[in-house]
Amino acid sequence: MAKTIHSMIRVLDETRSVEFYSKAFGLAVAERLDFETFTLVYMSNGESPFELELTINKGRAEPYQLGDGYGHLAVSVDDLDGEHARLGALGLEPGRIVEFNREGSLLARFFFITDPDDYKIEVLQRHGRFK
Repeated sequence: MAKTIHSMIRVLDETRSVEFYSKAFGLAVAERLDFETFTLVYMSNGESPFELELTINKGRAEPYQLGDGYGHLAVSVDDLDGEHARLGALGLEPGRIVEFNREGSLLARFFFITDPDDYKIEVLQRHGRFK
């Protein structure tokens, strides 16, 4: 059986991206691998063994075009309102909180935030299947 271990995104500025993911989601650099033409930075925290791999292509100056195929990365939190307020206080501009209901029951509460390279991250309240 396959086990998901990481998701990779290409970023333009390593320092800016590491700072964002650290401040926003408590991710820390687990390993940094430097090569001649690119650098890989693996970030994680104690909540999950899943890692985010940041790929920095050396010499790249222009932002990546995400196109219309990229969806989003999702994280879950215990206190959605608290996280929303915390991220706002950090100046990270979280979007509005949305509540989805289905057949009269709460399905999900969430908001989106955008990283420095325009990747969308969905922040979900831990509830139901979103643990």
